[in-house]
Amino acid sequence: MPKHGRRYRAAADSREAARYYGVREALELVKQAATAKFDETVDTAVRLNVDPRHADQIVRGTVNLPHGTGKTIRVLAIAEGDKAREAEEAGADYVGTEFIKQIQDGWLDFDAVVATPDTMREVGKLGRVLGPRGLMPTPKAGTVTMDIAKAVKELKAGRIEFRVDRTGNVHAPIGKVSFDLEQLEENFKGFMDAVMRARPAAAKGGYVRAVTVSSTMGPGVKIEPTQFRKTA
Repeated sequence: MPKHGRRYRAAADSREAARYYGVREALELVKQAATAKFDETVDTAVRLNVDPRHADQIVRGTVNLPHGTGKTIRVLAIAEGDKAREAEEAGADYVGTEFIKQIQDGWLDFDAVVATPDTMREVGKLGRVLGPRGLMPTPKAGTVTMDIAKAVKELKAGRIEFRVDRTGNVHAPIGKVSFDLEQLEENFKGFMDAVMRARPAAAKGGYVRAVTVSSTMGPGVKIEPTQFRKTA
Protein backbone atom coordinates (compact mmCIF):
# COMPACT_ATOMS: atom_id res chain seq x y z
CA MET A 1 0.00 0.00 0.00
CA PRO A 2 1.40 3.45 -0.90
CA LYS A 3 2.13 5.81 2.00
CA HIS A 4 0.41 9.18 1.84
CA GLY A 5 1.61 12.45 3.35
CA ARG A 6 0.03 14.45 6.14
CA ARG A 7 -1.88 16.75 3.75
CA TYR A 8 -3.41 13.82 1.87
CA ARG A 9 -4.47 12.11 5.12
CA ALA A 10 -6.03 15.33 6.39
CA ALA A 11 -7.92 15.74 3.11
CA ALA A 12 -9.07 12.13 3.20
CA ASP A 13 -10.42 12.63 6.71
CA SER A 14 -12.58 15.51 5.46
CA ARG A 15 -14.93 13.14 3.65
CA GLU A 16 -16.51 9.80 4.52
CA ALA A 17 -14.82 7.24 2.27
CA ALA A 18 -17.86 4.95 2.05
CA ARG A 19 -20.43 7.70 1.55
CA TYR A 20 -21.96 8.79 -1.75
CA TYR A 21 -22.30 12.53 -2.29
CA GLY A 22 -24.30 14.75 -4.60
CA VAL A 23 -22.38 16.32 -7.49
CA ARG A 24 -22.05 19.81 -6.02
CA GLU A 25 -21.11 18.59 -2.54
CA ALA A 26 -18.53 16.18 -3.98
CA LEU A 27 -16.89 18.93 -6.04
CA GLU A 28 -16.84 21.21 -2.99
CA LEU A 29 -14.98 18.53 -1.05
CA VAL A 30 -12.51 18.07 -3.91
CA LYS A 31 -11.76 21.82 -3.94
CA GLN A 32 -11.34 21.88 -0.15
CA ALA A 33 -9.03 18.85 -0.21
CA ALA A 34 -6.70 20.31 -2.85
CA THR A 35 -3.78 21.62 -0.78
CA ALA A 36 -0.91 21.30 -3.25
CA LYS A 37 1.14 24.39 -4.14
CA PHE A 38 -0.01 24.23 -7.77
CA ASP A 39 -3.38 24.46 -9.48
CA GLU A 40 -4.46 20.83 -9.37
CA THR A 41 -6.53 19.24 -12.12
CA VAL A 42 -9.98 17.94 -11.23
CA ASP A 43 -10.58 14.49 -12.72
CA THR A 44 -13.69 12.36 -13.15
CA ALA A 45 -13.51 8.57 -13.24
CA VAL A 46 -16.55 6.55 -14.34
CA ARG A 47 -16.77 2.77 -14.02
CA LEU A 48 -19.09 1.36 -16.69
CA ASN A 49 -20.94 -1.90 -16.98
CA VAL A 50 -19.40 -2.83 -20.34
CA ASP A 51 -16.90 -5.41 -21.55
CA PRO A 52 -14.33 -3.56 -23.70
CA ARG A 53 -13.07 -6.89 -25.06
CA HIS A 54 -16.11 -6.85 -27.34
CA ALA A 55 -16.03 -4.30 -30.17
CA ASP A 56 -19.75 -3.55 -29.79
CA GLN A 57 -19.21 -2.46 -26.18
CA ILE A 58 -16.47 0.09 -26.76
CA VAL A 59 -17.34 3.50 -25.30
CA ARG A 60 -15.68 6.53 -26.84
CA GLY A 61 -16.56 10.06 -27.78
CA THR A 62 -15.66 13.74 -27.59
CA VAL A 63 -17.11 16.64 -25.64
CA ASN A 64 -16.60 20.39 -25.68
CA LEU A 65 -16.45 21.33 -22.00
CA PRO A 66 -18.33 24.62 -21.43
CA HIS A 67 -15.40 26.13 -19.52
CA GLY A 68 -12.48 24.20 -21.00
CA THR A 69 -10.00 22.15 -18.99
CA GLY A 70 -7.84 25.00 -17.75
CA LYS A 71 -4.88 23.51 -19.57
CA THR A 72 -3.07 25.09 -22.50
CA ILE A 73 -3.41 22.55 -25.31
CA ARG A 74 -0.58 22.32 -27.83
CA VAL A 75 -2.16 21.33 -31.14
CA LEU A 76 -0.29 19.80 -34.08
CA ALA A 77 -2.06 20.18 -37.43
CA ILE A 78 -0.85 17.94 -40.24
CA ALA A 79 -1.95 19.64 -43.44
CA GLU A 80 -0.66 21.28 -46.57
CA GLY A 81 -1.40 24.38 -48.66
CA ASP A 82 -4.55 26.34 -47.85
CA LYS A 83 -5.53 23.93 -45.08
CA ALA A 84 -2.17 24.45 -43.39
CA ARG A 85 -2.75 28.22 -43.49
CA GLU A 86 -6.26 27.77 -42.07
CA ALA A 87 -4.88 25.67 -39.20
CA GLU A 88 -2.20 28.24 -38.45
CA GLU A 89 -4.73 31.10 -38.44
CA ALA A 90 -6.98 29.06 -36.12
CA GLY A 91 -4.20 28.88 -33.55
CA ALA A 92 -2.44 25.56 -34.16
CA ASP A 93 0.95 25.47 -32.41
CA TYR A 94 2.64 23.32 -35.05
CA VAL A 95 1.58 23.03 -38.69
CA GLY A 96 2.93 20.93 -41.54
CA THR A 97 3.62 17.44 -42.84
CA GLU A 98 7.30 17.59 -41.89
CA PHE A 99 6.29 16.79 -38.31
CA ILE A 100 5.46 13.21 -39.37
CA LYS A 101 9.19 12.48 -39.69
CA GLN A 102 9.92 14.30 -36.42
CA ILE A 103 7.38 12.11 -34.58
CA GLN A 104 8.97 8.99 -36.07
CA ASP A 105 12.27 10.29 -34.66
CA GLY A 106 10.76 10.60 -31.16
CA TRP A 107 9.32 14.13 -31.00
CA LEU A 108 6.10 14.29 -28.94
CA ASP A 109 5.86 17.90 -27.71
CA PHE A 110 2.11 18.26 -28.32
CA ASP A 111 -1.20 17.36 -26.68
CA ALA A 112 -3.48 16.80 -29.68
CA VAL A 113 -3.21 16.05 -33.40
CA VAL A 114 -5.54 16.98 -36.24
CA ALA A 115 -5.06 16.05 -39.88
CA THR A 116 -6.72 16.47 -43.25
CA PRO A 117 -7.89 13.27 -45.01
CA ASP A 118 -5.34 13.61 -47.81
CA THR A 119 -2.45 13.30 -45.33
CA MET A 120 -3.71 10.16 -43.58
CA ARG A 121 -1.78 7.80 -45.84
CA GLU A 122 1.40 9.11 -44.21
CA VAL A 123 -0.12 9.87 -40.80
CA GLY A 124 -1.30 6.25 -40.63
CA LYS A 125 2.33 5.19 -40.27
CA LEU A 126 2.34 6.86 -36.84
CA GLY A 127 -0.30 4.54 -35.41
CA ARG A 128 2.11 2.59 -33.23
CA VAL A 129 3.45 5.80 -31.72
CA LEU A 130 0.30 7.89 -31.41
CA GLY A 131 -2.28 5.13 -30.87
CA PRO A 132 -1.16 3.95 -27.41
CA ARG A 133 -0.97 7.59 -26.26
CA GLY A 134 -4.51 8.38 -27.41
CA LEU A 135 -3.19 10.92 -29.93
CA MET A 136 -4.00 9.22 -33.23
CA PRO A 137 -6.37 11.41 -35.28
CA THR A 138 -9.62 9.71 -36.36
CA PRO A 139 -12.71 10.81 -38.32
CA LYS A 140 -14.99 9.64 -35.49
CA ALA A 141 -13.26 11.95 -33.03
CA GLY A 142 -13.44 14.83 -35.50
CA THR A 143 -9.66 15.08 -35.73
CA VAL A 144 -9.48 13.93 -39.35
CA THR A 145 -11.40 16.60 -41.22
CA MET A 146 -11.30 19.12 -44.03
CA ASP A 147 -12.65 21.72 -41.59
CA ILE A 148 -9.31 21.75 -39.81
CA ALA A 149 -9.72 25.29 -38.50
CA LYS A 150 -12.84 24.30 -36.56
CA ALA A 151 -11.10 21.23 -35.12
CA VAL A 152 -8.12 23.31 -33.98
CA LYS A 153 -10.34 25.95 -32.34
CA GLU A 154 -12.39 23.33 -30.50
CA LEU A 155 -9.29 21.58 -29.16
CA LYS A 156 -7.76 24.87 -28.03
CA ALA A 157 -11.06 25.77 -26.32
CA GLY A 158 -11.13 22.56 -24.29
CA ARG A 159 -12.59 19.72 -26.34
CA ILE A 160 -11.58 16.37 -24.88
CA GLU A 161 -11.71 12.85 -26.22
CA PHE A 162 -12.54 9.92 -23.97
CA ARG A 163 -12.36 6.17 -24.41
CA VAL A 164 -13.10 3.26 -22.10
CA ASP A 165 -9.99 1.40 -20.94
CA ARG A 166 -9.63 -2.35 -20.75
CA THR A 167 -10.96 -2.42 -17.18
CA GLY A 168 -14.21 -0.65 -18.11
CA ASN A 169 -13.26 2.80 -16.79
CA VAL A 170 -13.46 6.20 -18.47
CA HIS A 171 -11.31 9.08 -17.16
CA ALA A 172 -11.33 12.76 -18.06
CA PRO A 173 -10.16 16.11 -16.70
CA ILE A 174 -13.03 18.53 -16.06
CA GLY A 175 -11.09 21.62 -15.00
CA LYS A 176 -8.84 23.01 -12.29
CA VAL A 177 -9.45 23.49 -8.57
CA SER A 178 -9.21 27.24 -9.21
CA PHE A 179 -12.42 27.03 -11.27
CA ASP A 180 -15.63 28.28 -9.68
CA LEU A 181 -17.84 25.53 -8.32
CA GLU A 182 -20.45 26.35 -10.97
CA GLN A 183 -17.87 25.95 -13.74
CA LEU A 184 -16.76 22.54 -12.45
CA GLU A 185 -20.37 21.46 -12.06
CA GLU A 186 -21.24 22.46 -15.63
CA ASN A 187 -18.13 20.76 -17.01
CA PHE A 188 -18.94 17.61 -15.02
CA LYS A 189 -22.49 17.58 -16.39
CA GLY A 190 -21.21 18.09 -19.94
CA PHE A 191 -18.82 15.17 -19.62
CA MET A 192 -21.39 12.83 -18.05
CA ASP A 193 -23.98 13.73 -20.70
CA ALA A 194 -21.43 12.75 -23.37
CA VAL A 195 -20.68 9.44 -21.62
CA MET A 196 -24.40 8.67 -21.43
CA ARG A 197 -24.88 9.46 -25.13
CA ALA A 198 -21.99 7.13 -25.96
CA ARG A 199 -23.71 4.15 -24.33
CA PRO A 200 -23.41 1.19 -26.73
CA ALA A 201 -26.58 -0.66 -27.66
CA ALA A 202 -24.96 -3.92 -26.51
CA ALA A 203 -24.55 -2.66 -22.92
CA LYS A 204 -27.00 -4.47 -20.65
CA GLY A 205 -28.35 -3.59 -17.21
CA GLY A 206 -27.11 -0.59 -15.24
CA TYR A 207 -24.67 1.31 -17.46
CA VAL A 208 -22.94 3.41 -14.78
CA ARG A 209 -21.51 1.45 -11.86
CA ALA A 210 -19.55 4.16 -10.06
CA VAL A 211 -18.53 7.81 -10.39
CA THR A 212 -15.62 9.42 -8.53
CA VAL A 213 -14.12 12.91 -8.64
CA SER A 214 -10.71 13.88 -7.32
CA SER A 215 -7.92 16.41 -7.64
CA THR A 216 -4.39 15.57 -8.76
CA MET A 217 -3.08 15.06 -5.23
CA GLY A 218 -6.34 14.57 -3.35
CA PRO A 219 -8.50 11.57 -2.40
CA GLY A 220 -11.43 10.42 -4.47
CA VAL A 221 -14.98 11.45 -3.57
CA LYS A 222 -17.81 9.14 -4.62
CA ILE A 223 -20.89 10.51 -6.37
CA GLU A 224 -24.24 8.75 -6.13
CA PRO A 225 -24.38 6.74 -9.41
CA THR A 226 -28.10 5.92 -9.42
CA GLN A 227 -29.02 9.28 -10.96
CA PHE A 228 -27.04 8.35 -14.05
CA ARG A 229 -28.49 4.86 -14.16
CA LYS A 230 -31.95 6.37 -14.34
CA THR A 231 -30.85 8.62 -17.18
CA ALA A 232 -29.42 5.62 -19.01
